[in-house]
Amino acid sequence: MSNPKLTTFLILPFAIYLLTFFGCASAPLKKDFTSYAINGVNYYSLVDLCDAKGISWQYDTFSKSVTLNKDSHRINLLVGDNLILVDGSASMLDHPVDIYQGMIVVPDKLKDRLMEMFLKESAPPKKNIPANLKIKKIVIDAGHGGDDPGATGRTGLKEKDVNLDISKRLAGILKEQGLDVILTRSTDVFIPLPDRAEIANKSGADLFVSLHSNANRVKSMNGFETYYVAPAVNDSQRALLSAKNAMLNLDNKCFASRSQDLMAIVWDMIYTNARAESIELARSISHSMDCNLDAKILGIKEARFRVLRDVRMPAVLVEVGFVSNSDEEKMLKNAFYRQKLAESIAQGITDYAQDSTIMEAAQR
Repeated sequence: MSNPKLTTFLILPFAIYLLTFFGCASAPLKKDFTSYAINGVNYYSLVDLCDAKGISWQYDTFSKSVTLNKDSHRINLLVGDNLILVDGSASMLDHPVDIYQGMIVVPDKLKDRLMEMFLKESAPPKKNIPANLKIKKIVIDAGHGGDDPGATGRTGLKEKDVNLDISKRLAGILKEQGLDVILTRSTDVFIPLPDRAEIANKSGADLFVSLHSNANRVKSMNGFETYYVAPAVNDSQRALLSAKNAMLNLDNKCFASRSQDLMAIVWDMIYTNARAESIELARSISHSMDCNLDAKILGIKEARFRVLRDVRMPAVLVEVGFVSNSDEEKMLKNAFYRQKLAESIAQGITDYAQDSTIMEAAQR
C-alpha cells in the first residue's frame, strides 16, 4: 500500500514542471518583481524584466543608452530620459528610466510594455536604394554653424548642433545605401549661404537637402515641415544670370549656337523642372515623416530662402522641429530621436528616388 504523503511529495514537483513547461505557471508574467519606490513611483529592475521575458540587452556606460532586442523587435532607452523608441517609433513615458542602487530601473508603465510589445508583428524591412537609380549624388546642408548658432532652446540647445548631428547621421545612412554624399559642413564652422550653394552647384549632385530646426515666439508651436523655392522667385531672371555666370555642359554636337539666349532658355527649363522635382521630394520626405514618426506635419510650403534659390537642382529645406517648444527641444536633445529623424528623411529620399526612376522609365 503506497504512502499518500510520499506520492504527493513526488507528484507535486512534476506537476509544477508540467505547468511551467506548458505556460500556465509562467502566465504570471505577473511574477512578483521587486519594486522600488522613487519619488512616489514604482520602478523595477530592467535586468529582471529582461530575464523573465528572454529579452537581450546591451548597455553603453558612456552614453547611458540601453538597447533591448528580441526577434525582430527593438526598444531604445536612455537613462535619465522619458523618451523611448519602440521599433523605431518615439513615445514619451510619464517618468524617466533611472539608476537605483547600481541597477537600471524602469517605471511601471514601461514594465507593462516590455511584457507585451514583443508579441507584435515584425516590422517591415527597410528599403535600400537600387543601384540603377538616376539619383546618384546628394548634398546635405547642415544649417548655421560656428558663430551663427541659429535658434536656441530654453535649456540651451543650439540649432546648429542639432542640424549638424542629423546631417551626419543622414549622410551615413545614405552612404550605406550606395549614394555619394557631400556635406556642406561636417564640423562646427560658419559657411556663408552663397558658398553653400556654390558647393552644391559645383558638385554635380542630383539633390540638395538643407536641414534646420525651427523656432517661434508662440512656444506651443511644434511640428515638422518642408520647403521648396517659391514661384515668386523668377526662373527667367535666374536663368539669365546663370547664362552669364554659370557653366552649362552642353554637347557641341547637339547645339549649333553658344549664345546666351540659348543658354538662358536651357537654364529656365532646368530651374522649372527642378522646382517641380523639389515639390515631389518635399512631399516624399513629409510622407515618410508622417508614417515613421508620431510628429505633427505642418505641411509642404514655398519660401524664398536664398540657399534654395541659388542651387541649380531639386532642393528642399527641412525643419525637423521647434527648439522653442519645450517638448520638441527635449526630443531633439535625444540621440535616438535624432537618429529616427535621419532615418525617416532618408526613407523619403529613397522613395522619391525610386518613384523618379519609375516615372523616367515609363516616359521612354
